[in-house]
Formats: sequence, C-alpha cells, structure tokens
Amino acid sequence: MPTLSSDKEELFQNVLMRAAEQFSKAFKINELKTEVTNHLTMLEKRVELEGMKVMEIEKCRNDIKKLREEIVSRNNSNFLDDNKKLSPCRAIPSYPTYHLSKETMEALRLPTFDAWQWEPSEMLSCLEHMYHDLGLVRDFNINPITLKRWLLCIQDNYRNNPYHNFRHCFCVTQMMYSMICLCSLQEKFTQMDILALMTAAVCHDLDHPGFNNMYQINARTEMALRYNDISPLENHHCAVAFQIFSRPDCNIFFNFDPEAFKQIRQETITLILATDMARHSEILKTFKQKVDNFDYTNKEHVACLKMVLIKCCDISNEVRPMEVAEPWVDCLLEEYFMQSDREKAEGLPVAPFMDREKVTKSTAQTGFIKFVLLPMFETVMKLFPQIEEVMVQPLRESRDRYEELKQIDDAMKEVQKKKSENLTMDGEK
Repeated sequence: MPTLSSDKEELFQNVLMRAAEQFSKAFKINELKTEVTNHLTMLEKRVELEGMKVMEIEKCRNDIKKLREEIVSRNNSNFLDDNKKLSPCRAIPSYPTYHLSKETMEALRLPTFDAWQWEPSEMLSCLEHMYHDLGLVRDFNINPITLKRWLLCIQDNYRNNPYHNFRHCFCVTQMMYSMICLCSLQEKFTQMDILALMTAAVCHDLDHPGFNNMYQINARTEMALRYNDISPLENHHCAVAFQIFSRPDCNIFFNFDPEAFKQIRQETITLILATDMARHSEILKTFKQKVDNFDYTNKEHVACLKMVLIKCCDISNEVRPMEVAEPWVDCLLEEYFMQSDREKAEGLPVAPFMDREKVTKSTAQTGFIKFVLLPMFETVMKLFPQIEEVMVQPLRESRDRYEELKQIDDAMKEVQKKKSENLTMDGEK
C-alpha cells in the first residue's frame, strides 16, 4: 500500500508539472507577442516607406505634368510627345487574330483593295499577313509576337489626322505589297530590299502632326529647328521609327548582326526621306536617266528604283477605284484647309493649293494627276509594263474625269460671274 509521504510527493510533482506547463505557455505567449510586435513594427515601417514612395511618385508626376504643360505652351508645333510615343508596352498583343479568307488574301495583292471597309485591328492582321506571306518573318528570324507588338506600337504612333493617319499608312504599305507581287520584285530584289521597302512604307509618316514642311519651316517650329529646315517631317518620321525599334519588345531587327542592322537602318531612312515631295523632280529626273538601261546588278540603279517605288505608293490613291480614291481627296483637302486657316491666323504664307477660298477638288486633282502622278507611273511602266492596265489606265481615267469636272466648275463660275456683273449694273442704274 502507498504511504502518505509518497502521495504527497506525487501531488507535489503534479503541481510542479502544471506550473511548468503554465510557465511554458506564458513564455510562448510572450514570445508570440514579441514576434507579432516586431512584425507589426516592420509592417508599419514598410507602410511608411511605401507611403513616402507614393508621395514621391505623385510629386514626380505633378512635376512632369507641369514641365510638359510648359513645353506645350512654349512650342505650338505639335512636336513629339516622348511619353505618348513610347508608352504602349503590351506584354500580350491585344488585337484579335483574324483568319484571313482566301478572297481577302488575294484582294490584298491588288491595287483595287478597299481599306475603308476594314477596322484598325483588321488592318493590323493584314499587315502581319504581308510580312509572313513575303517570307520576311522566316528569312529574318522575326519573332511573331515582336511583330505584333511592333505593329501595335506603329498604330499608336500615328495621329488622328484627317489624312496622315494609320489608315493612310496601311494603304501605302498595301500598295507596296501589291507592287511587290504584281511586278515580281522578289525575283529582282534581295529580301533585305523587300524588308526595307515594306518597313519604310509602314513607318513613312509616323507621328505626322497634320501640318506640312512649309508650315514647319515658316512657323520656325521645334521640328524645323532641330533638322535645320531640311525635310523636317521625314527626318522626324525616321527618328520616331528608330525610337520604337530601340525597344527590345518592338525590335523586329533584334536578331540582326550589327552590319545587317546598319544596312536596314540606312535603307529605311533613305526611303522615308525620299517621300519628301520637295525632292520629287530630283528623284524622278535621276530615275529617267537610268530607266532605259536599267541594271539590277547596279546598286545605284536599284536604290533609285526603290525610292521611286515608295514615292508611287505614297501618292497612289488615284490608282484605286473612284469610290475608294475620292474620299481620300476630301480627307487631304480637310487637312490642307486646317493648315491654311492656321497659317492665315498666324500671318504665315499660304499655298494657293491649300487655300479653301481658291482651290476646288477638280483643280487640285487635275494638275496633280497630269503633272505628278502620270509622268512618274508611266516612267515606272517602262520597267514593268504589267502596271499599265491596273495602275496607269485608272490614272488616265481619273485625269479625264477630273478634267470634265473642272470644265463644269469653270462654266458655273462664269455663270456666277455674269450674274454678279448684271446685279452690279442693275444697282448702278
């Protein structure tokens, strides 16, 4: 039988064990409290730091906003907004992928293609298709996702002008694609030449402000000052294009070695600069001297032909069917009139062909087709007779139609003039 002393000893041990457990719990609670307190202190510091960061970021934003407003107030030239131009960083291209039908792919190869029927996202898919169809993605190891991002960034960097906008960019590039297919240029040019032609067409009017070189020069804009009055717009388009290429996620030339990149950069710049209409006579004259003895192995001959090709595509609207071409005339005149109104308000010289009080659609187009378009396309036709039916003949028909309209306009003006003279004579009586 257990003794009394052993019972007391057992009881004493139980009390000690409970006390030890309670002490251990208390110690763990204190330890937990300490841990929680330390964690809370750390979180408070982080919140404080993050709050300071937010305040600093907000302050920076406000400073940038004020600086931007100051730049805009100082310069009324609509020059490049750096934040806008390089902002669209999209990890995943956001335009839907369209599966182009066989009919659409065939239509894209023709000068008759009607871009008015297509939404911007659909035009992006068509541009993407052109790069794949010409073998450029394959031959130059272009990442297809990079191509998508680049095209999106291109679209974002065309302004919403009446004429010089993304749809114009698409039309010029589609006409280039059409000429490459129609004239079998891939049999005559290198793939580097084809890539330069297509890419220059895509980039040729990037960030166009809607006011031409004469305005930039006469208004002494930032753009004209930067480029010393020498093709300010075209130099600007080149600069924006290669700002975009400087982004790895938009650089379709990423896999080029330094020498190849130098070549594509130089060729692209040369072609974009050739679109300055101030150089039209010079470039066409040089091409006329070479065309009768054209040599595809002569680099100078090929370079000159490429400049003429991008010029043709840039001003090719009248090659298209009347219902496609005529809305572009309205868009161009709207942009011209916006400029001439501004020039009048600022006391700057106004070109007669841009003055809403002096120009009509028929007078503007008759002279342009007769003295600019037809001489250039007919010279190209000497090398590529196949363009006569689908390009030159539509130009001749367009010229004839606008000449008829001009005769009607002139007759109406004469009638109005006689009425005005009769009213004046009646008033004097």
